[in-house]
Amino acid sequence: MKRFLPIALAIVVALAVAWWLTHRHATRTQIVLYGNVDLREVDLAFNNSERIAAVLVQEGERVQKGQVLARLDTSRLAPQLEQAEAAVSAQRNVVERLHHGSRPEEIAQARANVALAQADAHDAQRKYERIENLATSSGGRAVSRQDVDDARDAATMAAARLAVNRQTLDMAVLGPRKEDIAQAEAQLRADEAQAALLRQQMADAALVAPLRAVVRSRIAEPGDMSSPQKPAFTLAITDPKWVRAYVAEPDLALVHSGMQASIAIDAFPKRRFAGWIGFISPVAEFTPKTVQTEELRSSLVYEIRVFVTDPDDALRLGMPATVYLPLNATATTGVQPAPATAPQGSP
Repeated sequence: MKRFLPIALAIVVALAVAWWLTHRHATRTQIVLYGNVDLREVDLAFNNSERIAAVLVQEGERVQKGQVLARLDTSRLAPQLEQAEAAVSAQRNVVERLHHGSRPEEIAQARANVALAQADAHDAQRKYERIENLATSSGGRAVSRQDVDDARDAATMAAARLAVNRQTLDMAVLGPRKEDIAQAEAQLRADEAQAALLRQQMADAALVAPLRAVVRSRIAEPGDMSSPQKPAFTLAITDPKWVRAYVAEPDLALVHSGMQASIAIDAFPKRRFAGWIGFISPVAEFTPKTVQTEELRSSLVYEIRVFVTDPDDALRLGMPATVYLPLNATATTGVQPAPATAPQGSP
């Protein structure tokens, strides 16, 4: 009997372990995970390269979305913007003038010029004809040949001026060419684009907070040169916050996105924070991908993010946290909708 007693005990222990492995999920009421509070940070930089005129916030200061944090010197940019806006105004007037075409007064002036040129041409032609007749009748003794040539040239020039004035009248009536209008409009768009760029640079001279946050680092100071590659501030975003934790592979089937959770923080032993699972990593960690033995499969873990409701902004980056996931009927069989502010998707 003494020889069979250890064997019997080993069999009983093996049966007990097997029963626990097969019934452990049925007896568990919650999953307990451990992690740390995490949040996003923003490195905020100016879009322009210019001298910094003022820095308006300090480290640790809470800022709101749209709040001005720093300003650049715009003494050189403002005159450029005024020049660009003046060019836009001048070119817009050119386009409007081309679209309106010739004024009635201009057409009337062109008609008067045609009438005057026509009278001059008629008078020059009559003078030439008289001199030519006189030279012919007198056999060239009454007038010289030079006078005849001068009269003929004057009549020709008067006829040419009449033709030019008629062409000018026709152009005034027809108005500007479509190609000229298109060219003027293209130039106007170019001038407007340049003015818009300068206005945006003027707006970018004020560095504003993109969302509600806390100033973690103040890097720039008045007198420094700004650069798009050089951050001026580091902001810690106060919402959303989450606890980065890891769930074991055997428990992966028990958790799902939107699952409710409660979070305990060592700094607040009497307080529980509400939360929900917002992200479950599709990739396992801490185990080589090529190793799939039965022993190592059970040690696979998956990162999850449990987003936390923290209206008082009490949680800080890196705080140790304990996550409790209840395994009741609602949590394991139905997916509860996450709050509207819960970020969805991968990090």
